Amino acid sequence: MKKNVILIALTITTGVSLYSCKNAEENKTEMKNPIETMAISAKSTTIGSLSVAEAQAKTSADLQDAFNGESNATARYAAFSKKAAEEGYKEIALLFKAASLAEKIHAGNHKAVLEEMGVAVKPAVIDVKVLSTKENLEFAIKGEAYEATTMYPNFLKDANAAGNQLALISLNYAYKTEKKHKEFYEQALAALIDNKTNTLATTYFVCPTCGNTYETTAPKRCGISMTSGEKFIKINAL
Repeated sequence: MKKNVILIALTITTGVSLYSCKNAEENKTEMKNPIETMAISAKSTTIGSLSVAEAQAKTSADLQDAFNGESNATARYAAFSKKAAEEGYKEIALLFKAASLAEKIHAGNHKAVLEEMGVAVKPAVIDVKVLSTKENLEFAIKGEAYEATTMYPNFLKDANAAGNQLALISLNYAYKTEKKHKEFYEQALAALIDNKTNTLATTYFVCPTCGNTYETTAPKRCGISMTSGEKFIKINAL
């Protein structure tokens, strides 16, 4: 595996299982989803209406789309962070900065899987539009909701059909993290509307393996990838 692969592959005979060591409540919020419990049958030549080869080709295209999307999110949230700082919303600027780093990790993971598949990764086409911080938050919420409810669940189904465990891991990392980002953005928007942005977190910790993002303190281990909290990247300055 190439040296830039930072995925932690936790595999069992028929699938992938990712564990949390934080607490039972976090397990419920971070670990529970209908996709990750699917069994992988790599021996089958067809799964549903797709052959394994077709599913693998579709997974390759999915990862390319995800790489492009996460690369755009990296640039977009960095620009949104700068705009929030200019408007005097330091707390929101820090959130966007942390999210930008998380999306960069996702993009790197997707690229690494494509390279392991022997696929030439197409350069991302970056398209960033910056509005007011309120509008930027609304845009971010919409984007994260799409990724968490539609894009990544569909991509995970394709990767499962292909029996591609590395793709499942990378896509699942992003899927779970985007759900958390959506919640962070919703909280930030509500605080901005109520003129209470000073109640938002001023420190974030980002898992270098999967992009999982935590407010205020790092966990002992990441609730998604099991990475040690000591390795988390701290974001508390612009």
